[in-house]
Amino acid sequence: MRKVHLAPSILSADFARLGSQVEEALVAGADYVHVDVMDGHFVPNITIGPLIVEAVKPIAVRFGAVVDVHLMIAEPDRYLADFARAGADILTVHVETCPHLHRSVQAIRELGVRPGVTLNPATPLGALEEILPYVDLVLVMSVNPGFGGQSYIPTSTAKIRRLRAMLDVIGSAAELEVDGGIKPDNAAEVAAAGATVLVAGSAVFGGGRPIADNVAAFRRALV
Repeated sequence: MRKVHLAPSILSADFARLGSQVEEALVAGADYVHVDVMDGHFVPNITIGPLIVEAVKPIAVRFGAVVDVHLMIAEPDRYLADFARAGADILTVHVETCPHLHRSVQAIRELGVRPGVTLNPATPLGALEEILPYVDLVLVMSVNPGFGGQSYIPTSTAKIRRLRAMLDVIGSAAELEVDGGIKPDNAAEVAAAGATVLVAGSAVFGGGRPIADNVAAFRRALV
């Protein structure tokens, strides 16, 4: 099986203790720090901006972790440079918000950041076909974006499997990331379908259990 990375989503963290919680997750063995950026337009919620990316970047650097920024915003091209300067290692944009997607992906790479692309659950994989050779990460949303704590959409597994086949056919080394409703009890299923990065928010930072215990539960599930 391919190596699978765990990407805790700080959307579910306690922002009064954000730095210590991110550090706890990385000490426990998480590989990415996933930052969900929402604008209240493309998705029905408003979250965080470049200043939070800038705040978590030094922690990620200390642990060799990837700062993985998911832009769920209208007109993302306007903000690519801001997030690149703040310290994003990966910038992921939605096909639904980028009418000139190749140009957006090229702009991200020219900023020295790895480009990613994603699509909402109801958007067909065909929308990605022409851009796949140009990206370093492809994200499958397994919930409708906007809020943490939602349940995994069961048909996402077949979609992940189809996307894995598309990537393999073109010989792509892009990471296949999945975000939404990921928990220890479905992590193995999602990884077996071809995912290499699992985003988990409430399953890492919630539940009233220590973060280290939650990360360990994922690691046991993925053995």
